[in-house]
Amino acid sequence: MTQSFSAKRAWESHAVFMRTQHYLGTTPLFPVATYVRSLRPDLPPETFAPARSRLALIPIHMAVIVAATLTIANGWVPWFVVPVVSLVIGISFACLTFVGHEAMHGAIIRNRRIKHVISWFGFLPFVLSPRLWAAWHDRVHHARANQADDPDLYPDLAGYHASSRARFSIDQFSLGGRRWRGGLSLILGFTVQSAHQLMLAKDRGYLEARERKLARAETALGIAVWLLVAVLVGFVAFLFVFVLPLLIANVIVMSYILTNHSLSPRVTVNDPLVSSLTVTNPRWYELLTLNFGYHVEHHLFPAMSSRHAHKVRALVQERWPGRYQSMTHAEALGRLHRTARVYKDATTLVDPTTGAEYKTLLPTGCVVVPA
Repeated sequence: MTQSFSAKRAWESHAVFMRTQHYLGTTPLFPVATYVRSLRPDLPPETFAPARSRLALIPIHMAVIVAATLTIANGWVPWFVVPVVSLVIGISFACLTFVGHEAMHGAIIRNRRIKHVISWFGFLPFVLSPRLWAAWHDRVHHARANQADDPDLYPDLAGYHASSRARFSIDQFSLGGRRWRGGLSLILGFTVQSAHQLMLAKDRGYLEARERKLARAETALGIAVWLLVAVLVGFVAFLFVFVLPLLIANVIVMSYILTNHSLSPRVTVNDPLVSSLTVTNPRWYELLTLNFGYHVEHHLFPAMSSRHAHKVRALVQERWPGRYQSMTHAEALGRLHRTARVYKDATTLVDPTTGAEYKTLLPTGCVVVPA
């Protein structure tokens, strides 16, 4: 059960909000630290402890992948069952990635070297360097979510018209405008994005020269692992033990990444209740994917294991009803398909090819609400 906070704390929190607020149109924006100061005293101490039991998920999913790979490579099942086995591998690929994500934030273990090793195995399906991820995602994205220099933010109209690469990506590759070919951003998105961020690491200043070399080495080591697997199992089997599972894993991972922020407005303040969206699924699926859809909660407490996301959600809903934004995963994906991915202004999405405009999500509540 969530604890009701006192009238005194409510007044103090409200006063802090009034001193620190910025505006997006008529919507106040509050720094993430303001929410954290209000929420943290009423969260149990154990919610901030590393979730070390998650470490067991790495060998479990690795065992599933190895067993399924052997099953396909040795022909232990009829051919028509092979795609089902590939699906199992793809799900484990995605789940490893969720473990790697949580590990890099320090939510599983605090030791820097150990979490780096865990994350390398977690990101192995996408041959993504944990060093790159820590710079691109943990340091830059979390500090600048949906602000102009967020690496995960879709472009505005000026950026769209200024870059042929942006135009090609948006028009041919991105989910939106009711274009079914936009499904390619689900099928290939995280693989393409990871490679793109590695190529841009120097220009964007994510990594110093030595760190870039190490990030490339970590990526090359991952590629070498999968090349070895290809040699051992053969070309046809490799399509079913890696290529098809990777496409499946992309769909699972990108279905979350795209719904995290892409329906939300551009902001000037790192306000997770405005710039982020939580998506919900059946409980069994949330358990399988480590509550990755609880993204507002994650941006409030990145170093907290997502197993505690429901506790944070309950408190946020209690204190900021109407401001907290959440919908089902299916509804969010449907909105992505129907709307656009280019920002005409901070709160309007536009499809440059048709001129159709769509409003971003915006909260309705503004202030701390006493229990």
